[in-house]
Amino acid sequence: MKVTGPSGATSSQGARATRSAGGFSLPASGGASGPASAAATSSASSVAGVSALMALQGVEDATERRRRAIRRGGGLLDRLDELKLALLNGQDGAPALERLARSLREERPDDRDPGLKGVLDQIDLRAAVEMAKAETARARA
Repeated sequence: MKVTGPSGATSSQGARATRSAGGFSLPASGGASGPASAAATSSASSVAGVSALMALQGVEDATERRRRAIRRGGGLLDRLDELKLALLNGQDGAPALERLARSLREERPDDRDPGLKGVLDQIDLRAAVEMAKAETARARA
């Protein structure tokens, strides 16, 4: 027997096996026969295959959640640096505060690593403190 690829196996003895659309055949017993049965089976299996692929794409693994959490934390640190530089240069920090607030409102991915969770909690707290300080200064003015 020789395997030639997705078309299936070929017998070297000259006897040809009957083929069906799915690569195997089921005995016909009282249902649709021949090509109609094969078409119904292949159409149902292709829909199930597409559904399974779409479901797998929606599943987020732990590595992707960790990457997103780290990316969010890094973004918050960048916004805090922008605010710090704006204030040190004597500029109005309102645009930097707006970007910080927008970054802080982003959904935080849940990560099971307690060390990463602790660092991200500290970053979120620092950003919230800066936002509260700005709100207090705005209320005084």
